[in-house]
Amino acid sequence: MPLSPFFGFERDPFAVMRRLQDEVDRAFGSPARAAGGFPAVNLWQGTDSAALTAELPGVDPADIDISVKEDVVTISGERKPPATDEQTVWHRRERAYGRFSRAIPLPFRVDADRVEARMQDGVLQVELHRPEADKPRRVQIKAA
Repeated sequence: MPLSPFFGFERDPFAVMRRLQDEVDRAFGSPARAAGGFPAVNLWQGTDSAALTAELPGVDPADIDISVKEDVVTISGERKPPATDEQTVWHRRERAYGRFSRAIPLPFRVDADRVEARMQDGVLQVELHRPEADKPRRVQIKAA
């Protein structure tokens, strides 16, 4: 019995729609295929700061803007396509190019004057420090 393109449909009614969306994403090079969009990020929190990494292969650091407002960091920029001429014939084009912007909510407000960013091997690393006034303070109990 030949396999139908709808194989598995009886178990998962959305399987066909996901397969179609994957094909459309592949055809148009959609960066939205990543879980949250482009760029893919990791975020973790320490006691005094949060650290964020973003995967930005092929993006020049001069083409990246980072802005912070209260408890949201926004990473925006542009990944420029490679220079080609009229004779170029693409056989496969899966990487997306163009402008991007991603706003990431943070677990606390950030001191915008103490944000540090660096880029190495296509990975943007951002350290976001918490304002001194917002850090939890231990209250000492005095004996009566």
